[in-house]
Amino acid sequence: MSRPARLATLLAVSSLSGCGTFSNLAYVGKAPPMSPITNPTAAPTWRPVSMPMPPLHEVPTAPDSLWRRGARAFFKDQRASRVGDIITITVNINDDATLKDQTTLGRTSSESLGVPNLFGLESLIPRVLGKSANPSSLVSLSGAGNSTGTGQIQRNESVALSLAGEITQVLPDGNFVVVARQEMRVNDELRVLTVSGICRPQDIASSNTIQANQLAEARISYGGRGLISGQQSPRVGQQVLDDLVPF
Repeated sequence: MSRPARLATLLAVSSLSGCGTFSNLAYVGKAPPMSPITNPTAAPTWRPVSMPMPPLHEVPTAPDSLWRRGARAFFKDQRASRVGDIITITVNINDDATLKDQTTLGRTSSESLGVPNLFGLESLIPRVLGKSANPSSLVSLSGAGNSTGTGQIQRNESVALSLAGEITQVLPDGNFVVVARQEMRVNDELRVLTVSGICRPQDIASSNTIQANQLAEARISYGGRGLISGQQSPRVGQQVLDDLVPF
């Protein structure tokens, strides 16, 4: 095999490995595997959340008292309050938006320029430009333009799910950082839902649930992988051509 042929083969193999073709071939005829349950804080992409915090105040103590200032009740609260506690997050997204824009532009212009009298020098124009040159109409310009544009965007999204997560961090101001992840496999299609954000302890209901719209800095991801998702996504080579070819 010649050197150019070996180089082409190496590039082809590299591109296949980069796009995950080998990993897909390993599961031909099998369902996509689920991810193992792991510690979210041990993931390479996990980073502690840092937010602006108010100054800390020392909690006054009251000797010989059963009541502690700042406590919500005498009895233990069953709602999540510590790192590792499980909390249920309810996601209800019903987004509907329609945008329509129409623009029409038209323009017509006409300009003419002549030198009927210029200190008697207008008589020199036929000598320079020829006898057919008329000093009263030397330059005449006209133009017309017309532009019409129409655009429309219509979007309708609906997601209604509930999933259990856990508190991964308690911020200095008492707010919780919660992370929830759920995987559901139906036949050969794996659906993955991930929710993360920051919530206040008082927003957690007595049933130990919280709405996704009550999370600050919320990050909600709903997608999947499998046979259907693979067929709906264009191949890597087509995506590269779409980015490189300017027409």
